[in-house]
Amino acid sequence: MADKIVIPATKRTEFGKGAARKARRDDLIPAVVYGHGEEPIHVTLPGHQTHLAVRNPNALITLDIEGTEQLVIPKAIQRAIIKRNIDHMDLLTVRRGEKVVVDVYVEVTGEPAVGFEWILEQATVSIEAEATHLPEHVIVDITDRDENALPEHIQLPKGVTLALSDMESPIVSIHEPTEQDLGDEEETTEGEDADGESTEGEGEEESAENSEDNES
Repeated sequence: MADKIVIPATKRTEFGKGAARKARRDDLIPAVVYGHGEEPIHVTLPGHQTHLAVRNPNALITLDIEGTEQLVIPKAIQRAIIKRNIDHMDLLTVRRGEKVVVDVYVEVTGEPAVGFEWILEQATVSIEAEATHLPEHVIVDITDRDENALPEHIQLPKGVTLALSDMESPIVSIHEPTEQDLGDEEETTEGEDADGESTEGEGEEESAENSEDNES
């Protein structure tokens, strides 16, 4: 099991865009903690430590909210468009043994059958698992496959189930490459016939011959 991630959190007493900008200048991330019908808790989190924690978007985090511990998982992360810094976070409270639905990345392993190519159609899928045992990704093995890999072909860790409504759309599409038909006729350039010989000046020669015949 991964090391326990503990992040200190301080309750916020000031709100609004101005307060949020000030927090970010101080390398703090505004966040809101909610769930289980409880009143939301507005907090600030240390920037660098939080950035490292959410490299796994489904990380199980223990918040130390001024001496009180609370298990949470990231529910929504808002990032700056250019620098990709975290502007704000929504954190969902969870309990041990409780199951939650989250999106995880799909990792493709292996290569399809000879002569076939593959395209990842769904980069993430929804799964249901215990909040304390969320996988970082699921695996689709396409070794020697010559048909699409569907959700049923996803390898799921123990205790994890898919939470998909569509079980027919491919996760990975596998197909034979198609060759572009360029046609049989070669393009000819101006002044050349199909054999590549120059036709330039032929018109003038014919006109000269006709002129000589008329004079005789």
